[in-house]
Amino acid sequence: MRFGLVALVLMLGANPAGAQWLDLKTPGIPRTPDGKPNLTAPAPRGPDGKPDLSGVWNGPDPAPRIDPANAQTWVNDLARDRAQEFFKTRPAYACLPSGPEAQRFAGWKRIIQTPSAVAILNDDLTYRVIFADDRQLEPNPAPSWMGYSVGRWEGDALVVDSNGYNDKTWVSRNGLSHTEKLRVRERYRRVDFGHLEMEVTFTDAGAFAKPWGFTAKMQLAADTEMLEAVCEHSSENWKGSLSDAANSAVSVPTDVLARYIGTYSGIYQGNKRTVLIAKITGADEEDAGTRTLVPRSQTLFEGVGLGYQFSVDDKGVATALTEVHISGGYRYPRLH
Repeated sequence: MRFGLVALVLMLGANPAGAQWLDLKTPGIPRTPDGKPNLTAPAPRGPDGKPDLSGVWNGPDPAPRIDPANAQTWVNDLARDRAQEFFKTRPAYACLPSGPEAQRFAGWKRIIQTPSAVAILNDDLTYRVIFADDRQLEPNPAPSWMGYSVGRWEGDALVVDSNGYNDKTWVSRNGLSHTEKLRVRERYRRVDFGHLEMEVTFTDAGAFAKPWGFTAKMQLAADTEMLEAVCEHSSENWKGSLSDAANSAVSVPTDVLARYIGTYSGIYQGNKRTVLIAKITGADEEDAGTRTLVPRSQTLFEGVGLGYQFSVDDKGVATALTEVHISGGYRYPRLH
């Protein structure tokens, strides 16, 4: 068996020089005696007594997994085909809205809450409006990328029902499709001042045997600001397939791979990006929230549309990692 590496990618807030308002203190929030945001203070409430979800939020990929037996055959077959093409038809890679995709419940977003509606503004310039004015979902709405949403309060939880998605969007970056029958239910709970939890359930009789879902968690991004993340280069020119890459992979000794395992961190598109090279793995293995890196040379690896080039010292130990995007390379020094 040829061996590769597994990478876990994390996006965090950063303060690059010259960026707009990234070091501006958030006014009117509770703080600890040393002046830091008190993220465990009680959740704020609006004039109606309901928890106020407003704020700038950021969170990790919820990395949902579905039992393949719960998906219809055509869903599994299409997901395998998409994996072979490095998921290049994923809407986000094609500079299109992600719609209900699970990964859209991660990353940066601003929530603005009013008594009659909640707006969710994403860093990729897409948005949603959740109407809380007692309107009902239409039974046969015109299909759209972001769907239609209505919300109601059940105690301290905002319960959101959505429909009207076109079948061009996915429900997971792993290539899982849905039909236009898809219904999404979300439950938002602001646990305390700095933490937001979302329980998400997908129901689609045309694609899945039974409802399934995941929980996403976000943290308030205090004392900073959300930057836009505009898709400037689509995946339309991606070439080759996963099997091509695996068949042409070179053999890298496990002792060489072991010298690359570590944590690398730098700035990508204005945000702090941390790449954890977690373990040595067989080329056909992948865990939730990770990407398998296939060796192209002793120091260059590929992983779902990205390249990873290791810089090494005279002993062969990695000192930095360059993540190669279509827009160029981003160098992350090794932390440990």
